[in-house]
Amino acid sequence: MTIDGNAGYGAPHWFDDDAGPVVRPYAMTRGRTSSEGQHRLDLIAVVVAESAADDREADHSLAPEHVDIVKLCRESPQSVAELASELDLPIGVVRVLVGDLVARELVHVTRPVPPAELPDESILRDVINGLRAL
Repeated sequence: MTIDGNAGYGAPHWFDDDAGPVVRPYAMTRGRTSSEGQHRLDLIAVVVAESAADDREADHSLAPEHVDIVKLCRESPQSVAELASELDLPIGVVRVLVGDLVARELVHVTRPVPPAELPDESILRDVINGLRAL
């Protein structure tokens, strides 16, 4: 946004009419920067819609962004990063909104298995070789 350089000669004129209505991120979260359970919401945490979310789509207490998140997660599980990209919202805002939905039991969050907890590749090869030998 730029302001007309005629400061002092009347009201400033804004040159950003094509941007449309602008809503600040903190307005979507009602000024909150965190929510319950947000510590579990890193970028790769996967958000899945609960089956009860289908009945609540008409819930008018949900913000449009909440409804959008539930719709996207109903189509297929989405990571927090994917939701932020798809909705064109900052990660911090998406984390708060997803935290709200978790608290209302409309979505749940799963985390991928950490690489340290995956079985060793050599063990899997030994199992496959053992099965082939049968």
